[in-house]
Amino acid sequence: MHSVKPPAVSQRARNIAISGIKEMAMRAAKIEDVASLTWGLPSFRTPDHIRQGVEARLESDPDIGKYALPDGLPELRAAVADEHFRATGVAVDRDRNVIITAGNMQGMNALFHTVIDPGDEVIVTDPGFSSHIQQIRLCNGVPVPWPLAESGGWELDVETLPGLITERTRAIVLVTPSNPTGKIFAEDQLRRIGDIARNHNLFILLDDPYHHFTYENRARYFNLTSLPEFSGHVAYLFTFSKAHAMSGWRLGYMVVPEELKRQVLKVHDATIICAPRISQVAGLIALSEGPAHVAAFENILGQRRDLICDRLDRVPHVFDYVKPEGAYYVFPRIVAAHETSQDFSIKLLEEARVCVTPGTAFGAAGEHHVRMAFCVAEDMINKAFDRIERNFPK
Repeated sequence: MHSVKPPAVSQRARNIAISGIKEMAMRAAKIEDVASLTWGLPSFRTPDHIRQGVEARLESDPDIGKYALPDGLPELRAAVADEHFRATGVAVDRDRNVIITAGNMQGMNALFHTVIDPGDEVIVTDPGFSSHIQQIRLCNGVPVPWPLAESGGWELDVETLPGLITERTRAIVLVTPSNPTGKIFAEDQLRRIGDIARNHNLFILLDDPYHHFTYENRARYFNLTSLPEFSGHVAYLFTFSKAHAMSGWRLGYMVVPEELKRQVLKVHDATIICAPRISQVAGLIALSEGPAHVAAFENILGQRRDLICDRLDRVPHVFDYVKPEGAYYVFPRIVAAHETSQDFSIKLLEEARVCVTPGTAFGAAGEHHVRMAFCVAEDMINKAFDRIERNFPK
């Protein structure tokens, strides 16, 4: 038969890869009875008061299945403004500064499309969240790695930041507590980054899924949006996925400077119209009825952190690690014989039926590491490490 050349796809699509997290999850789905520490998916059920509140609104609200305004339900935006003031002491306006998003992934994607022209640069920590790197490339931007100091427990090396800034730099991306390392970046370092960004007229994009999970380190967490002097240069994003166990609801919000909202709202409207209205109702209930479940989640995750660290302590011939200060990941260095973190992770999956994410999914500095998520049930953590111990006898 005459062969037909398939239609072309964009070079943008060819230049990115699916997240290494999802790649390992898909590999694991083809194998029976895998102990998975790959995906940062909390094991918690969406709290009862949120689900029951939405159920009641389904009966009473005739508009719950309709579009919302592009920037979100006014009452939810007002609740976000109140929550932001409680958290930071800084007042923001629901109409000028708040956009409701379909989670932080969608919010970050809209921001990247707003601030990046082809060839523009965005500084990302290395290691850092893998999807940020792919989103920047999808915008024809250039992710510029900013290596963290592993010897200092993955702390920021602020002295090296100015040397990464060029005339094409547009933004700096920060996640604190960090994914994948669990590091909480220090206040003095964040203040210095704010000064650097303001002096170079750059945006700081703060992706914040994890600040509710800081365990005994709560006093160390600092939100840069609490400093009004940086308000024109900081975009803050929060997702309901983690703290409210709403990952499947796809809901988040951003708090941004007024002019940035006007611009990013065009991208948001053109790509998604609005976050799902039913999810916005759920988010309003979550913010309005108190965060009692969040403390319970943090307590359970703290116990799981202790468990996974204890299990890591029992295999020092396989892994060396820095105890995470926040979030729900640990990023151990592989000390067992291996070639690359990718080869190690695939072999561990195929031979021991344990799924972890290779460190290179999070940048070049992640080589010879793996990410383990301890947001899964205790039984899953124990099953994974029982198999690791059998696979790597002393």
